[in-house]
Amino acid sequence: MIRQVEIAGRFRIGQGNPPAIIAGPCVLESEDLAFAVAEFLSGLAVRLKVNLVFKGSFDKANRSSVRSYRGPGMEEGLRILGEIRRKFGIPVTTDVHDPRQAESAGTAVDLIQIPAFLCRQTDLLVAAGRTGLPVNIKKGQFMAPWDMANAVEKVVSTGNSGVIVTERGTMFGYNNLVVDFRGIPQVREGICPLIFDATHSVQLPGGAGDSSSGDRRFVAPLARAAVAAGADGVFLEVHPDPESARSDGPNSLPLEDVEPLLRSLLSIRAAVEFPAGPEGGRA
Repeated sequence: MIRQVEIAGRFRIGQGNPPAIIAGPCVLESEDLAFAVAEFLSGLAVRLKVNLVFKGSFDKANRSSVRSYRGPGMEEGLRILGEIRRKFGIPVTTDVHDPRQAESAGTAVDLIQIPAFLCRQTDLLVAAGRTGLPVNIKKGQFMAPWDMANAVEKVVSTGNSGVIVTERGTMFGYNNLVVDFRGIPQVREGICPLIFDATHSVQLPGGAGDSSSGDRRFVAPLARAAVAAGADGVFLEVHPDPESARSDGPNSLPLEDVEPLLRSLLSIRAAVEFPAGPEGGRA
């Protein structure tokens, strides 16, 4: 049982710690856009006193169509992430798709992310563990929460116990996902810290034919429910103009919606941790 995971020597994610935020655009579209989002998020993190990890993908290898934009590539993407880490002083993360990428990414980021579709790939998980960095495994849409113990064990077998699982919904028929909130305590109380991916959980995989669709209206209520259920943090894909985003626009949050959501999440966490007593005071 892993209770806490340290991120870049700055903060911990897990039991007894404030909720963390992993946020950024789905894919790195340009340096300017990435810097704009990172500047916004880093400023927001300071104002709200929340622990933040910036996320951006250098390659989206699992796009629905071969014609879809995949990203700037590993070399350019890792350069951008390194500049964000240096310029804004915040930890960064990206996803990797094969063992060779894990080794390269390990020199440029603070947290390695394993995509949901690849959460059972032993060689990839072992390579991520061998970087020595904390590893965030996104739960496959086809996985039961308790079965993620096997994926976590593959990373831990390398001597690396810094593992987090991210819940992102479970397949519910064709082109649809549903969130079983029972999985949050099942993972975080029996396996490791858990992050809730509020934006991918409202995705409609392949729902637009040659791309995925989604419905961002449900991001906030699902995020609030996850924090109330005990999630150790929230994962959000955010974009200055989601309608023009080159990946996952329909389920990404516009920047102006991020602060109100985070404030509500912090209030919910405070209420859950310090419930009111019978006369309105703290219990």
